[in-house]
Amino acid sequence: MTTRILTGITTTGTPHLGNFAGAIGPAIRASQQPGVDSFYFLADYHALIKCDDPQRIQRSRLEIAATWLAGGLDPDKVTFYRQSDIPEIPELTWLLTCVAGKGLLNRAHAYKASVDKNLENGEDPDAGVSMGLFSYPVLMAADILMFNAHRVPVGRDQVQHVEMARDIGQRFNHLFGQGKEFFTLPEAVIEESVATLPGLDGRKMSKSYDNTIPLFASAKDMKDAISRIVTDSRAPGEAKDPDTSHLFTLFQAFATPAQAQTLRDDLLQGLGWGEAKQRLFQLLDGQLAAPRERYHELLARPADLEDILLAGAAKARRTATPFLEQLREAVGLRSFRNIVQAAPEVAKKAAKSARFVSFREQDGSFRFRLLAADGEQLLLSRTFADGKSAGAVSKRLQQGGEADVRVEGLGFSLWLEGEAVAEGPTFADAQARDAAIARLRAALQPVEA
Repeated sequence: MTTRILTGITTTGTPHLGNFAGAIGPAIRASQQPGVDSFYFLADYHALIKCDDPQRIQRSRLEIAATWLAGGLDPDKVTFYRQSDIPEIPELTWLLTCVAGKGLLNRAHAYKASVDKNLENGEDPDAGVSMGLFSYPVLMAADILMFNAHRVPVGRDQVQHVEMARDIGQRFNHLFGQGKEFFTLPEAVIEESVATLPGLDGRKMSKSYDNTIPLFASAKDMKDAISRIVTDSRAPGEAKDPDTSHLFTLFQAFATPAQAQTLRDDLLQGLGWGEAKQRLFQLLDGQLAAPRERYHELLARPADLEDILLAGAAKARRTATPFLEQLREAVGLRSFRNIVQAAPEVAKKAAKSARFVSFREQDGSFRFRLLAADGEQLLLSRTFADGKSAGAVSKRLQQGGEADVRVEGLGFSLWLEGEAVAEGPTFADAQARDAAIARLRAALQPVEA
């Protein structure tokens, strides 16, 4: 079975070692494993909750996109996109908001922390709390549930949000599923060794504490930052406890087990902190020199980054668009064209017929859908440059053109005369996929235009 993994990073600052060790690095390694379908995104809608500086958000989006790619992410093997390029995400957020309990959101850690701080200062409990902050977990639930992720790598402070996504998805399934599980219930995944990487002062590495080590800073700047890591007062020759050393924790996050064991032994034998910092610098510089060069090359070509992200968004929307249509149908946001108002004998005939529906995308391209009599989307075409081309393909399908259905994981595509022309949605399991293919084959008998 293919495992779908999804993770994102908020675009509010320059990536640092903590971001890479705790999220980006593990995600890239996971994407290289067999049997994995990876979705990685820039969480730029989330950034608006925390930051009101447009220039900072724009710069961060660029830097974080370059970081993922410089770190080894292959956009041809994963789905890599900006959250804001997927209009289905905010629409799903609203559908989920309508089933999410306020009591559930009241318990979110970020909201509770803001309320507690206000109360300590003698202010109104909700002073300075935006609806963005309050409903942040619903937007995160939409990110996860839109693509039915099985596993979500997160820091320990984000585990609650994955659990809330499970609660909200389960609630939607219960209210509207009628026996169908629309949403897969995700699981949070934490790499314990790097979940809370310490910064220069020993607290969690965070931009808000100004204690970070920039990921792709110059070698000189990285060495200067490492020299400022807080250590104890033990002199060279005195034994040092690696398990209480922030420096050792940083080293261990990037080292092999053998390298970490060597430093552990040497610290216990009295290695000086200055030498230990030099080893940390050599380890990091050795691993990051080549990605650093690639990172700066990408920053110098922002148009190339834009092309990569737009291609990733188009790929993501091939899953999101048909799935959202299913959800709209489930909650009652249905097309009036599916309401039968004709005479009984006409209605009976129409009930047996599938039909093609052509439409134009916002970018000016054309597509068509094949809908069952009950409005279920059986097929969504690829994009065509003009309506005439789209119409010609749908007409050949109606006239019994040489169509071939090809299974692709938990989805399928439709090929016509040796060319891929359309695809079906992604299903929860092979049984549902095969049932949909059977419905499609039946519908592709002479259909009604």
